Amino acid sequence: MKIVVSPAKSLDFETNVPTQRFTQADFLAQSERIQNTLKKKSAKSLSKLMTISESLGQLNYERNQAWHLPFDLKNARQALYTFNGDVYLGLNAYSLPLEKLDAIQQKVRILSGLYGLLKPLDLIQPYRLEMGTKLKIGTKENLYKYWQEPISKALNKEMKPNEVLINLASYEYFKAVDTKILNRPIITPIFQDLTKGKLKVVSFFAKRARGLMLRYIIDNDIDTTEPIKNFNCEGYTFDSKLSNNLQLVFTR
Repeated sequence: MKIVVSPAKSLDFETNVPTQRFTQADFLAQSERIQNTLKKKSAKSLSKLMTISESLGQLNYERNQAWHLPFDLKNARQALYTFNGDVYLGLNAYSLPLEKLDAIQQKVRILSGLYGLLKPLDLIQPYRLEMGTKLKIGTKENLYKYWQEPISKALNKEMKPNEVLINLASYEYFKAVDTKILNRPIITPIFQDLTKGKLKVVSFFAKRARGLMLRYIIDNDIDTTEPIKNFNCEGYTFDSKLSNNLQLVFTR
């Protein structure tokens, strides 16, 4: 089983990381090519490109100018402990027993607009680049076209025939996976909340639930789809009537 998740815009470069273990991302040459494009953009143009405030445009201009290879523990840190959005609050990596690092490193891959595909212990430097950003790189019109083939081929290479991919990524990020190239069974958990009498996906809750499910899979050493249905964190329960072979629906 492999699991893909989204990254986060919010980053934590302050909290002490509980391990010195790290790995290097597989696509740093491709990341550097993207950064070479970003470094040419002013703070103002970054604000417009990413639809962010002037202050965030300035912050990310400075991040881009400072970004450089090679990565080490002095200028970068592990992705697992750096991403700090709702998914990662649900995962709560800092409370993950260190003996579980091998399992999460083997099972989990993080999709990224800048880094393509990350292992949890891969080093990253600060950045902001959502996969949906309309950034042209060379002849590739956008980041989806830039990343789809390398990401999908990398997952294919890592996965055994008929090994299941659990999609805990957002729609925006999972579009970076070309399912025709991947050619593996894909299972997508969906989290719905009862709101005003109707079940619907609430983005904030769904993101957190993806992190909770990721933690549940790692904590319980789950390697097949069936045990995932027992997930019952924070009131979510599996709904067999709403689910099918490709979508596991959890409601509360």
